[in-house]
Amino acid sequence: MKRGIVRKLFLVTTGLCLFILAIIFVGQTVFFKQFYEHQKVEDVKTALQSYQEDYLKNDSGAEDTAKLEQEFYQKHNTWITVVDAMGNLEQLDDFFMEVRLERSDNFPELSGKTITIPLYTVMQVEDFSRGTSFPGPWIKEGEGIAIEGLIMNNHLVPQRMGRSRRNLREEDQLANQQMVNKEYEVVPRFKNPIAYHEKYPSVLVSGTIMKVRIPDGSGISRYTNHLFLNRIKAFQADLLYGDYDSSANESQMMSFEENHVNYKIFVDRIEDRKGKTAYMFAMTSLQPVNDAARVMQRYYIYIIVATLLLVLLASFYFSRWLARPLLRINQTTQKMARLDFSEKIQVTTNDEIGELSSNINELSERLHSHINRLEQDIEKEKQLENTRKEFISGVSHELKTPLSVIQSCLSILRDGVASHKREHYFAAMEDEVKRMDLLIVDMLELAKYESGTYKLKLDSFYIDSVIEHICRNLQLQMENKQLRLHTRLAPVEVVANQSRIEQVIVNFLTNAIRYTPEQESIMVSAIEELNTVKVIIENKGAHIPEEQLEKIWDRFYRGEPSRQRSSGGTGLGLAIAKKLLELHDIPYGARNTSEGVMFYFYLNKKE
Repeated sequence: MKRGIVRKLFLVTTGLCLFILAIIFVGQTVFFKQFYEHQKVEDVKTALQSYQEDYLKNDSGAEDTAKLEQEFYQKHNTWITVVDAMGNLEQLDDFFMEVRLERSDNFPELSGKTITIPLYTVMQVEDFSRGTSFPGPWIKEGEGIAIEGLIMNNHLVPQRMGRSRRNLREEDQLANQQMVNKEYEVVPRFKNPIAYHEKYPSVLVSGTIMKVRIPDGSGISRYTNHLFLNRIKAFQADLLYGDYDSSANESQMMSFEENHVNYKIFVDRIEDRKGKTAYMFAMTSLQPVNDAARVMQRYYIYIIVATLLLVLLASFYFSRWLARPLLRINQTTQKMARLDFSEKIQVTTNDEIGELSSNINELSERLHSHINRLEQDIEKEKQLENTRKEFISGVSHELKTPLSVIQSCLSILRDGVASHKREHYFAAMEDEVKRMDLLIVDMLELAKYESGTYKLKLDSFYIDSVIEHICRNLQLQMENKQLRLHTRLAPVEVVANQSRIEQVIVNFLTNAIRYTPEQESIMVSAIEELNTVKVIIENKGAHIPEEQLEKIWDRFYRGEPSRQRSSGGTGLGLAIAKKLLELHDIPYGARNTSEGVMFYFYLNKKE
């Protein structure tokens, strides 16, 4: 026994020390990473202020601007550029084309105008060297071109370009994919596409390419960082669609992840050399932060090994010293386990061990006073056992009939009576087995929901689509009884557990089909209210006595002669539905109408 206590204390003490060591290790690792990231961000912000001054002093072309940006990257490991109020790169005199517009269907005022299109928005600089299979070679002076775009801030913003209007949406044509994707994101915000195009009119124009400029030398490097250019185009899309607060004077910082690497984006609103609004756009990678954190983790391996040896030695001696008084306490508590409270522990110290001894003595005195309370608890347990017996009795009653039917069929088959009905008796036994299987499944499912451990996971879905899907699945059952189905469904998005709500609707609708007379009607409705949706399933031609409306939710309830096991139910469907609705904490109920019975429940709409 003594060695067992020592061993346990040794393991606990060692584990505690290692746990504390792990917390320190993890805490320092996380703190180091956060500190490094914070310092990186502050350094970049300081460097941006310096770059802004250098940029405003440097009044040169695209090639010199590219060199300035390259020097900034080499010094601070941060990509940087300046874009104008429309989100296009400034100093764009080496990679663009000019197009003279000649024909516009819905904006005749554009005819005769010449516009400049940045080529980096629709293609890569490497495309000009890929060969004739890419549409790049037809981007040359004198060639015709068709452009599809939007009028934004009184400017034509191209989205797609091709040789002619017929092939603008073919896969091999040029497109500003960021603007196209942003349009798909923005359109659902409007009531309809017409409202969208009222704010952002679409344009389809034809024209002639008048001038094309392609960078060479060191200027090409400005357009080879496609990750950076994609973020610039994404920023342009946000800026033009108003998703970026262009009025903010403070520096804004954003985060994003690409290929499991974290990046920080910095945007400063400035005035360019001409006094016009522009944006200084910078992006830096946080990969060095992760690399440094990994180096720190490797360094801690050596610290952990040394600390582990010290922990093992200290834990061994500490455990032996602490175990001695615990063994004395163990002897006394063994007698207490046999309900012998006559012996008291002698308190010899003033430390925690002495306090523990005093507490055990006090515990011994209090145990007797709690015997009566234990007896009360035993009585409650007996009541619970009676409840279980009632449940088992109900289940046994439900299983008794199918078992009797199977036994009778087996006796008939064994005695050779009515051998010409052999298949009939086998079919009858198979039906009874299926009923028992269905009953057991429902019993287990109801027990799961009543256990108190089942947790609902809520999501959002459209209630009309769910109801239509269920009605299609149950169409055959309704046709077999020549029932007419009427639906009135509002297309509303609700918040609930979709699979469990589907189960409730199936139980309600199956119950309605089962108890509705042939050639009658069933009405299924989803009515939108202020913050909720009321789902109603009403069957015609049958009523439930008012005094039995509250009992229909009980397990195994069948109140009317028509509600017998021969109808196919287990008597648990409504009990399961009740429990699922209670788990959702939503109102529900059933009541008689002038023509039949209506079951209903409410669901919360998505905000």
